[in-house]
Amino acid sequence: ALVVASAELFWPSREKRPKEPTRSPFAAFVVLLARQWGDAARFLLFALAAATALPAYVALGGAAGAGVALDAAARGLSVALVEQADFASGTSSRSTKLVHGGVRYLEKAVFGLDYSQLKLVYEALHERKTLLRNAPHLCGVLPIMTPCYSWWEVPYYLAGMKLYDLVAGSGGLAGSHFVSAATSRRGFPTLSDADSQGRSLKGTVMYYDGQFNDSRLCVALVGSAAEHGATVSNYCRVEGLIRDKDGAVTGARVRDVLRGEGRVFEVHARVVVNATGPFSDHVRQMADPGAAPIVQPSAGVHITLPDYYSPIGTGLIVPKTKDGRVVFMLPWLGHTIAGTTDSSAELTLRPRPTEDEISFILDALREFLAVNVRREDVLSAWSGLRPLASDPQAKDTASISRDHVIAVEAGGLVTVVGGKWTTYRRMAEEAVNAALGLGRVGDGVTPHPCRTERLPLVGAPGFSERLFTQVAQNYVVPHRPGAIDTRVAKHLAQSYGVRAFEVTRIAEEQALGQRLARGFPELEAEVVYAVRHEFCCTVEDFLARRTRLAFKDTKAARDALPRVVALMGRELRWGWWQRRRQLARGTKMLEEFSSGKGDVKKSTSTREENAK
Repeated sequence: ALVVASAELFWPSREKRPKEPTRSPFAAFVVLLARQWGDAARFLLFALAAATALPAYVALGGAAGAGVALDAAARGLSVALVEQADFASGTSSRSTKLVHGGVRYLEKAVFGLDYSQLKLVYEALHERKTLLRNAPHLCGVLPIMTPCYSWWEVPYYLAGMKLYDLVAGSGGLAGSHFVSAATSRRGFPTLSDADSQGRSLKGTVMYYDGQFNDSRLCVALVGSAAEHGATVSNYCRVEGLIRDKDGAVTGARVRDVLRGEGRVFEVHARVVVNATGPFSDHVRQMADPGAAPIVQPSAGVHITLPDYYSPIGTGLIVPKTKDGRVVFMLPWLGHTIAGTTDSSAELTLRPRPTEDEISFILDALREFLAVNVRREDVLSAWSGLRPLASDPQAKDTASISRDHVIAVEAGGLVTVVGGKWTTYRRMAEEAVNAALGLGRVGDGVTPHPCRTERLPLVGAPGFSERLFTQVAQNYVVPHRPGAIDTRVAKHLAQSYGVRAFEVTRIAEEQALGQRLARGFPELEAEVVYAVRHEFCCTVEDFLARRTRLAFKDTKAARDALPRVVALMGRELRWGWWQRRRQLARGTKMLEEFSSGKGDVKKSTSTREENAK
């Protein structure tokens, strides 16, 4: 009986197999996304497709793709979203965690008389306000200090921040201002009294930006798209595009990769949107093998440090290091993250920071901190590839833009690339507008105007800053009657919004209120919730993107790994071999975040290796 049951799991009978997706005149969009290569073992993927009446399927998984799916679904269009790996498994979970306009872009706009940079900052600051309103549980306001060790820096930085406030207009969060040296030291005790040149601290310029939980925001976007009728599937790899007799792109061939080399099926739609981030050129060349590359990947490297490096609720920006890069040091989820951006990078699926990059960040911090900045304090380290884009329709294709690019290409493929997390909603709106401009929606279909500017995401309706008190008071700890720990209540409220009550319900009913790792607020019940409600399919999905344990502390993530495998295995009915594979998979993933000196290696990935 066990053998027969196992056989049915991997080779279901004809009656149990999901039917092939069929073409429909109401199919409107196919959104294609991220990683087009990779290895993963998937099961039960097609249960979603079999249970869904929607005829249009599709593609995507990062910030822009999830935004496109939500925008189109909210307009009443039939949407499918597919992602080769997990949602937000690439760049969208490896950002600096800032919702910002870009202070350095404003500096370039002023000194370079560059209107495009000014436009980018203005649009981003407008979107910052929108994002803080639509996902208040995942976003918040963060004061950031800029240290001044010369008197001339005070008016220089203050004038720049005041201009930043002016560009924000009604979207401003709070006014920037000068803070004396004494007050700065009280508010930021680890700030150095003097820099490496012996100049004393003159004070700091305080300004305000937004901060967010990037991967959980992406998951909220995907969940919101699903609630509006979109069909979403992670671990589906796009293997090619489908064309009609006139050469128009009308769908994609998709493979289920969680079943190893699962069967390929066809997804038909009227429009295909390519929002694959750093890998956009790969999909573009499916439509046109001669398409010139438009993406230049740039690496953003970050490290996680203990919380005592920065005070709760205040960040620090070093606007210019020795080589001209910017370094942030920000409090985030009870820890401190520090990082720089714009390092040159090779295109690879799993970017890792090099030891030189980690040392660069630590050296930059040493110049401005009084605390002993130690290599052994690095709890986790990661790198993400940001797609810098040039417009294929522009005369000068060699120029690299900080803005996003929307292009309608061969066969009507709509490509959206570039930009940044803060402007994901605007990118999605413009991409859907471009798709509608092709006139392929179909007779009798009248899409609504864009609705996402004031569309709360999953968990946001009913959220308030005091929600954590309700979570604490309404939860009865299974092993100890009474209110739960305040830190856990805040974690649940800020991760799930009003959906936190569903997590606590699972914890109560199944006695899963224990913490996954000592000293961390993540609960066992979150594993079950992620599997049931957030498309969580593997242990890396949970440790890195449904919770952020891998980003916060790799040791804590390793401690939690066996229990996560056990809980997911129970929910998904994994057999012994599958549990062993997931345990090995999680261990391998955590090596990518490993903070030990011997574990962080020089990057040897090349474009040829990635193509292979």
